[in-house]
Amino acid sequence: MIQLSACLIVKNEAFLLPYCLESISAFVDEIIVVDTGSTDETVKIAGKYHAQVYQFPWTEDFSAARNKSLNHARGEWILYIDADEAIDRVNASKIHDV
Repeated sequence: MIQLSACLIVKNEAFLLPYCLESISAFVDEIIVVDTGSTDETVKIAGKYHAQVYQFPWTEDFSAARNKSLNHARGEWILYIDADEAIDRVNASKIHDV
């Protein structure tokens, strides 16, 4: 059973995305990435972390993109995180324990 789904909205985040995904991959059960039109290596990098990647054209509506990620998430709990964020080891452990 999927307990924790990480949901990200991204566009051209190839530089920051690996650090973010590395910080969460050990304690989330699935990673959902909604790409809003990247032209760099963002989608390829997400795939290296076994993320489920969905395309969603940017419509100037942040909540629509966020809802797209939520529609694909199967977890009981959702972790919304941006590509420029990371979870440190101490907090990753706390999240995992909860």
